[in-house]
Amino acid sequence: MKVSVIVTVKNEGEAIRPLLDSLIQQSQPPDELVICDGGSTDDTLEILTEYKTWLPLNILVAPGSNISQGRNIAIAAAAGPIIAATDAGVVLAPYWLEELVRPIVAGETAVTSGWFEPDPYTDFEVVMGSTVLPTRRDIVPEKFLPSSRSVAFLKSAWEAVGGYPEWLDYSEDLVFDFALREQYGAFPFVDTAVAYFRPRSDLTGYFKQYYHYARGDGKANLWPKRHLVRYFTYLVGLPYILRLIWREKWPGWVLLLLGSGVYCQKPAQRLWSNTWGWRPPSRLRAFALIPIIRLVGDVAKMIGYPVGLLWRLRHRELVNGNR
Repeated sequence: MKVSVIVTVKNEGEAIRPLLDSLIQQSQPPDELVICDGGSTDDTLEILTEYKTWLPLNILVAPGSNISQGRNIAIAAAAGPIIAATDAGVVLAPYWLEELVRPIVAGETAVTSGWFEPDPYTDFEVVMGSTVLPTRRDIVPEKFLPSSRSVAFLKSAWEAVGGYPEWLDYSEDLVFDFALREQYGAFPFVDTAVAYFRPRSDLTGYFKQYYHYARGDGKANLWPKRHLVRYFTYLVGLPYILRLIWREKWPGWVLLLLGSGVYCQKPAQRLWSNTWGWRPPSRLRAFALIPIIRLVGDVAKMIGYPVGLLWRLRHRELVNGNR
């Protein structure tokens, strides 16, 4: 069965080379690589054209398309009955494609979920990856929803659920996952099909990323209880603890330290393993960054989510028409 790998890009420039190089080195090369460019104004298209010598590359250009539209355009143009999706900015493990599509080729399933891991370049990125990204031990494979940087499915399954939701620019892969799960049930988790990607390198980029994620959650009405708990924690729980600190000192400090410890426990456990061998001062600075990163991410989410909800209210007809 032919396998088509699909990717969307825009203004990736030289950053696209590691992904393409890792596709060349796959143990099972793709029968076709379909890349949809969303209207790059840099040298992305020129660099892609260079790789036609080594990859069965089909380049499509759709200026102004969002990531959902780009993926749908690429999948519609793909010749293979099996689609493997990934993203620009990642490096794929050598056995990524072979492992990812194996259960589909064997006829066991219509969808497979791959895995992703951080590929940090700096100490800050080590802390960022440890704080915001789960490890294999943190997830329940049967409930895991794959990112579209590492997922495979039959083209017929994509057609059956109506493709990626083109009215969404973020969180679109989760909505697509939910549709596939509703149609086909739980799908296999292939943790050996790994896509490595670089975490955000500064707090500004991280804030923008999680603002957009939360805005997408609001648009798609995802995780409302989770967001409600966050608002309650910061708008009710935290002011109550600060009031205790102001009035009674030690009970408030005890609650604040206990709450912070529980909140940062999992990131701290991951960081403990990821910083093994670091010098104590560097390790201490790394652990001190965890609550800062979590706070910045939470603020970004609390700002982005209501923006998405407001968009959803203003576009009810569009949302209802695409259910």
